[in-house]
Amino acid sequence: MTARSIRATAAAVLAGALAVGAGACSNPGGGSGGSGKKDSAVVGIAHEPETLSPLLGYGKDGNSKLFDGLLAFDADMKLKPALATALPDVSADRLTYTYKLRQGVKFSDGKPFSAKDVVFTYTKILDPKTNNPSKGELDAVKSVAAKGDDTVVFTLKYPYAPFAERTVLPVVPEHVAAPQDVNSGAFSGAPVGTGPYTLAKWSKGEKITFTANPTYWGGAPAVKKFTMAVIKDDDIRATRLRAGDLDGAILPPNLAKTFKGDKGKKTYTAKTYDYRNVTLPTGNKVAGDKAVRQALDLAVDRGAMVDRILEGAGKPAYGPVPTGSEWFAAGTERAHDLDRAKRLLDGAGWKPGADGIREKDGVRAAFPLWYLSGDKLRQDHALAFASDAKKAGIAVTTQSGTWEVIEPRMKQDAVLAGGGSPGDPDFDQYNLLKSSLAGDGFNNMASYANPTVDQALDEGRRSGDRTVRKAAYDTVQRELAKNPGYTFLTHVDHLYVVNDTWEGLSTQVEPHDHGLASGPWWNVEKWAPKK
Repeated sequence: MTARSIRATAAAVLAGALAVGAGACSNPGGGSGGSGKKDSAVVGIAHEPETLSPLLGYGKDGNSKLFDGLLAFDADMKLKPALATALPDVSADRLTYTYKLRQGVKFSDGKPFSAKDVVFTYTKILDPKTNNPSKGELDAVKSVAAKGDDTVVFTLKYPYAPFAERTVLPVVPEHVAAPQDVNSGAFSGAPVGTGPYTLAKWSKGEKITFTANPTYWGGAPAVKKFTMAVIKDDDIRATRLRAGDLDGAILPPNLAKTFKGDKGKKTYTAKTYDYRNVTLPTGNKVAGDKAVRQALDLAVDRGAMVDRILEGAGKPAYGPVPTGSEWFAAGTERAHDLDRAKRLLDGAGWKPGADGIREKDGVRAAFPLWYLSGDKLRQDHALAFASDAKKAGIAVTTQSGTWEVIEPRMKQDAVLAGGGSPGDPDFDQYNLLKSSLAGDGFNNMASYANPTVDQALDEGRRSGDRTVRKAAYDTVQRELAKNPGYTFLTHVDHLYVVNDTWEGLSTQVEPHDHGLASGPWWNVEKWAPKK
């Protein structure tokens, strides 16, 4: 994967002007304030995608609204059939996955869906000429072939344990997308899919409006018009929700709590794998020093960050896997211990200077820490990290910028980053820690290199034995605790406030990417107005 990640590009689109939020204030639903109707809903989100084409990465984790995958995740994040009639038939050697397809499904232009569309979608994404930053997630695919109109067979290069979870990827119509240039064609802004909704209008930087697909194979949605108002500023989203312009919004903890006494609204808390961490690039003489990394891991007060920044809506993070997950390695929790951090630095030759900042061999223990402009949550984490580091004698200078400013500096400068995926431990850990991905866009931003971790990551993704996989990911987490190439800070709960006029709302366990395809509207096609 050579381009920036989807989560980074989505943030970058809006990482600048408050004018984006102001622009979205102008009647996002196309009617009077909010939806104003029982069959319409308007919600406020913080970011929009760069594209609506699955061939370029849109909807790769499901819930795209416009498209369906072969499989989908249910409320409990368990796989269920979508365009396939059942979960795949897997060969004994785990190299062949066979999917039987649902019959009678049509794209929103009325043309039939068939196996050739699945073959086209996966083949096009894997084409080297296609600018899909997530194509590496399909690295295991050797070939995909149709057997008639109703069967698709994937052949893998090697056994890849979570492959079925990758097939929530949306399927596009060959007859529409094939004649176009995949990277610049109109399909990116005028998509055609099999999903519960069709695109009515996309006013970039302002709103995305969806219309119910009356011929949807899963049944026509009761919410006939669904609008996502793109409002970057947290305060403006809260104000718009309070004024009745929105039916729901994602909000940070300090603003979500202001709706606690509002009987007409309900707050939904989504547990997540979404973490905030600080990259410690090996290319930096200070941040790349093992003793400095270990000391920072002990010096940060994660509990205080959860209490003061997240107001309790989250938990301390010790790695990419949250505590409480079945994949978390028990015993890798690290207590806040400033005295031990200081002793580690003393023992490694980092001695305090006249101003209290440590030095070693003429190198001052100082480095810059970048965070995304306009992201208050990252800013607060960055400032707290810098404050804790200073107590240990390490000077961290916080700076804000867009991703265009930050990305060229990532090999040398620290970044307040985020990530996390609940699908499978391979999904986030491999891209985060694999040494071969060092410096590859937003993969392995710290250029972390550990042969033991590399071997465990390969074992974890290739083994079909859950016990073997658990041992492999335990090894990854324990090695990361010994020599942390990142300082993990918190796992963040996502909070959504929604008008209490609908039935059928729920939340899933969410990834770092959220708001657009996550939140209580992950299944808006199943909502119904309260009677």
